Amino acid sequence: MTDPRPARRRHIAHLRLYALPDEERYADIVELMSGITPHVQAVPLDAVQLDLTSALRYFGVPPYDLVQLVRLRLFALYGIECGAGLAGNRMLAAMAADASGPGETTEVPGDRADSWLRPRPVTALPGIGRATATTLGRYGVHTIGQIADLPPLTLQRLLGAGPARLLAERAHGRDPRPVVREEPAAHLAVDLVLDRDCLDPGLHHRAVLGLAERLGLRLRAGHQVAGRLTLTVRYADRTSSTRTRTCAEPTGHSPLLAAAALGLLDSLGLQRARVRAYTLRADALSPAEDAPRQLSLDPVDDRSRAAEAASDRARRRFGAGAVRPASLAPAPRGHPPAA
Repeated sequence: MTDPRPARRRHIAHLRLYALPDEERYADIVELMSGITPHVQAVPLDAVQLDLTSALRYFGVPPYDLVQLVRLRLFALYGIECGAGLAGNRMLAAMAADASGPGETTEVPGDRADSWLRPRPVTALPGIGRATATTLGRYGVHTIGQIADLPPLTLQRLLGAGPARLLAERAHGRDPRPVVREEPAAHLAVDLVLDRDCLDPGLHHRAVLGLAERLGLRLRAGHQVAGRLTLTVRYADRTSSTRTRTCAEPTGHSPLLAAAALGLLDSLGLQRARVRAYTLRADALSPAEDAPRQLSLDPVDDRSRAAEAASDRARRRFGAGAVRPASLAPAPRGHPPAA
């Protein structure tokens, strides 16, 4: 027998933090959000998601007003401003937050979700990278509405069965994932905040190389390897872009980390973007001694790892600046440093 009662509409808030906190402060922010609702999901280190559905009756205010209360507490206690999105599921809430500037809240009511989604570019959908957008663009598909209108078989021929099915669900604004209460995942993060905007692609490249080198040092010092990297780039207008990539194998080897990080940078297609800060985060951490390693017959790989180990010993003895890769030699006068 089916339940005649209609399903309760969900109210999901996504808060995009515009001042990147450190790991301890971020854990405090997650704990603060838990005072509003028990359904809090960490999205380290620049966002947090809340399911406000069960909290509305307790606070006795509409969802939009409750989001403003959350923002006010966050700013009053930590001085952190955020852009907020409010919608009926996690995906729409995150997209609405991306469309909000600092101090703004974008609400996407359930009955207007389709009209809000349709005119937006395909790249606004989570999970669509430059390669997928290029493939769709070759066939004249540039908006989310055009994806939604494509016959399923056509989309499947373009992208494959699995990606096509997921993309069609997202284009219709459907996302059944719940907000899951969990502790912030173990991770390491390094960042670089510039004194002024950087428009030079060469300096973007240099900055990310520096972050990969620093991250590799921290991983090896802790005898850890990373299974996934996330690069976040913040712009002068306080918006940001984020890309994530799973490593071919868990690693703490700086050249492999650098190759993955630069791949993430290339996928952003920054060109002449006005960049103000970069953050590189390592997730899926595990002990280095437990990590599998792909066997190689190339002696260059062994020499590279031996040189890296020697460099690490020199840094521990003489300081972090004792040894650095040639690619990270001091920048020309007047340019921001890479690390």
